[in-house]
Amino acid sequence: MSKSIVIVFMSNGMGTSSAQELRETLAQKFLALIADAGCLPKAICFYTDGVRLVCAGSPLLAELRALEAHGVPLVICKTCLDYFGLADAVRVGIVGGMTDIITALWQADTVINL
Repeated sequence: MSKSIVIVFMSNGMGTSSAQELRETLAQKFLALIADAGCLPKAICFYTDGVRLVCAGSPLLAELRALEAHGVPLVICKTCLDYFGLADAVRVGIVGGMTDIITALWQADTVINL
């Protein structure tokens, strides 16, 4: 039996480095590698600064679209998008509420916070 894994992006990239480009590069590589390996998560959730990764100009859009094409739901926090004024900039994923994120987390065997 395989485990269901949900990945959560709470920041604009991976890690806590002050180098934005490094955080984005790490996230891009991570997403590409899990897609190539067929290690697909049950869902990927985005909130706080993480919502920036699904918006226009994000260097991760190709990787996120590929995961979405493989059936991975990308759940984006509407409250966070509204807070940052990014609602019209979303280019991939499903805009939902905190209830959608809670549901994804609750159904997961494992949650990976990035």
